[in-house]
Amino acid sequence: MEIKRDHYLNLLRVRKENGFVKIITGIRRAGKSYLLNHIFYNDLLNEGVNEDHIIRFAFDSASDLKLIHEDLNELTLQNKKVDPNKFLDYINQKLIDKKMYYLLLDEVQNLNNFEIVLNSYLKEENIDIYVTGSNSRFLSKDVLTEFEGRGDEIHVYPLSFQEFSSCYQEDKTYMFEDYLLYGGLPLVVLDKTEEQKISYLKDFIQQYPLNKDSYMNELFSLLGENIGTLINPNKLSMMLKTIKNMNISNMKIKEYISYMEDAFLLSKVERYDIKGKKHISSPYKIFFEDVGLRNASLNFKQIEDPHLMENIIYNELRFRGYNVDIGIVEIREKENEKMLKKQLEIDFVANKGSKRYYIQSCFSIGDANKLAQETRPFDKTRDSFKKIIVVGNDIRLRRDEKGYVMMGIKEFLLNPNSLDL
Repeated sequence: MEIKRDHYLNLLRVRKENGFVKIITGIRRAGKSYLLNHIFYNDLLNEGVNEDHIIRFAFDSASDLKLIHEDLNELTLQNKKVDPNKFLDYINQKLIDKKMYYLLLDEVQNLNNFEIVLNSYLKEENIDIYVTGSNSRFLSKDVLTEFEGRGDEIHVYPLSFQEFSSCYQEDKTYMFEDYLLYGGLPLVVLDKTEEQKISYLKDFIQQYPLNKDSYMNELFSLLGENIGTLINPNKLSMMLKTIKNMNISNMKIKEYISYMEDAFLLSKVERYDIKGKKHISSPYKIFFEDVGLRNASLNFKQIEDPHLMENIIYNELRFRGYNVDIGIVEIREKENEKMLKKQLEIDFVANKGSKRYYIQSCFSIGDANKLAQETRPFDKTRDSFKKIIVVGNDIRLRRDEKGYVMMGIKEFLLNPNSLDL
């Protein structure tokens, strides 16, 4: 069964022949290679591109490496990378006319000096380049600098809920519960049984370098336990000392979190002072690229639907191309005859161009007091940007007298235009 990734296919289409290296990034097993070598490849064929003008090469494929007289086993044993001259000779033999050629290169970090090789091809007007990679350096958020300002990144996330629902074969009633529990890695979604899904996710974590460093592994789990709560390195250090009797410096914790960000395992989300119009770097919140991996790191023992739903909303906003912060609204209130400064929190401030949305994630609203608590930060912003509450149950979209919108989580996730309803 092929899972359609039309969102990413369209991103590739609009970037075609733009003179940049299209760099497809994302967590391992999110579907980058399949997107490039099957979905985009077939789209090029359907548009009439001749097959001999689409050059696919995977630098982790034994059969592809044989084409340039390289041996995968030998390279692996000697910890060597592919000789760029062999690759250049192979490509040059393929370029026989002035028509456009499309290079689809997988695991390109295994090519020695890949930045120099690809930058050299940018000088050719009839070569359009698309690459994927999966080591920590290539996955780095700073990978665009390797291409001297001529790299164009397309970040591939695990399946959005809409993509997930398109291939869900079981009773739709439990669809969102499965997404909360197992996440959206494509092969997990295609697995038929709970045992297969759990085994796949645990195997995924075992294969990351996290597992080779006990401190990093414990920190990853601790971050999972504190998903969606305000933290900082000092707090994490004290927690590891108290709970695990581990002494890890603040600087080392920062280094570990930076590694996890570069590997796209998680995101560090800063707070934004809405009235003061400034970012506050600490404390911050952590959200996971895939909630299934977060749950697997905790052996599925700490399933907290409200926090997981918040994480999923964050991922959906990023999938839709928004920059996302945690919003704070500073107010002054009188208590015991004293004026006190307080901060009210808005779960997400989503920005894209001139658009801004304030979003609260609330798994359930039991009464009017809870509703007032959720909308109070909206009241204090005193601006006209749209304000939305997403709740965990299925409700019909409603709008109150202040213009605040309330909608169910499934409607929010399944309708790509839900923010503008």
